[in-house]
Amino acid sequence: MFHHKGGRKHPQQEFLQVDTSNILFICGGAFSGLEEIINYRLKGTAIGFNSKLDLEPKKTIGASLKKLENQDLLKFGMIPEFIGRLPVITTLSELDEDMLIRIMTQPKNAIVKQFESLMKMDGVKLEIKEDALKEIAKLAVSQNTGARGLRSIIEDSLMDLMYKVPDQKDLYKVVINKDVIAKKSDPILIYSNKENSQKLMSNNS
Repeated sequence: MFHHKGGRKHPQQEFLQVDTSNILFICGGAFSGLEEIINYRLKGTAIGFNSKLDLEPKKTIGASLKKLENQDLLKFGMIPEFIGRLPVITTLSELDEDMLIRIMTQPKNAIVKQFESLMKMDGVKLEIKEDALKEIAKLAVSQNTGARGLRSIIEDSLMDLMYKVPDQKDLYKVVINKDVIAKKSDPILIYSNKENSQKLMSNNS
């Protein structure tokens, strides 16, 4: 690292020059709409009497991005000088339902574990059934929100309940099943008092 005087716009400020020869720069993002530019280019090359474009199934975003070329990035709005400094360009496949379920449950700070911890602070155990996890992942895929949309889907089902939990006497456990996510049904509340639990279970049946 070297110290120099400031640049032309700010000559009084200190300017730092950094040796980047051993630094790996990774630029990532969603680049929403890039797949449409790729599909438009591919569509143009497929026009003709022998074209099979109409017979091909609709491509996923991940499949389209695998056909990415520098000209697509130019049309997306990137300048040639920037693209030229990125020698390796690769794409990732879109997340499927199984991947989203793993994201919700497996990491150390997984979303499900965070909500379990919040409930535990009030002395209540939270159980999200497997069919509920699948429904959450299914919604995230259909809404095209990916992993970012998982939290909002879970919060939508639990937020009201989380405000009420501290006032629920003898509440032991909250169970979230598929109907809570898909049909906006009330979560199943299990109380340490058996009479309350049996009464509630009969109302939910």
